[in-house]
Amino acid sequence: MIIVEGVSKSFTDGDTVLWALKDVSFQIQPGAFVIILGASGSGKSTLLNLLGGLDKPSSGKLSAYGYNLNELSKDGLAYYRFKTVGFIFQSFHLLSNMTAIENVAFPLHLKGVNKSRRTEFAVSLLEQVQMEHRMNHPTSKLSGGERQRIAIARALINDPSLILADEPTGALDSATGIQIMELLYGLSTSGKIVIIVTHQEQFTEMTDDIIRIHDGRISIQER
Repeated sequence: MIIVEGVSKSFTDGDTVLWALKDVSFQIQPGAFVIILGASGSGKSTLLNLLGGLDKPSSGKLSAYGYNLNELSKDGLAYYRFKTVGFIFQSFHLLSNMTAIENVAFPLHLKGVNKSRRTEFAVSLLEQVQMEHRMNHPTSKLSGGERQRIAIARALINDPSLILADEPTGALDSATGIQIMELLYGLSTSGKIVIIVTHQEQFTEMTDDIIRIHDGRISIQER
């Protein structure tokens, strides 16, 4: 599970201290599908970065799946991300010179997994996101919705417990966006925590809990 207790995050701009998050507290149980909702600059991406171990809080306590993120070293945070977190981004972050299956399998290549095993894992994930028929296509030739499905498959390659998606439908049309959100919701039914940052209110009907952020402060809406 995830426990956030009194977390604040500040940045300095010269002599000025800017507070991106202010005394944030909440808990998230395994299997939850959560939306973080707020306008640009509200602090929602900062919160996602903290949960993903990309940054540390300025104060407060943040733990996820037994890891105390406040106390982890740089290498410890990297290990936490590698073992626990799958990231999905608005801009996909795929390697355009690689095919779909090569993109999905790439993290296993970095781990030293042999080619036959990483191909097997990648194919199974492409089947899960209904992209097996495009596995040998360069990602530069695919639609936005297809690339996002590939990005989701890649995020799942290490079987993470926590999926963090930053505006995953922001570059997609509304119909494709709904399909991607339904796909992400399905991941939570297997026990994973899925947390999605968005500014799109229409997706709130799909979620278990809504974390609304305004000027770094949150309110929790339970459904």
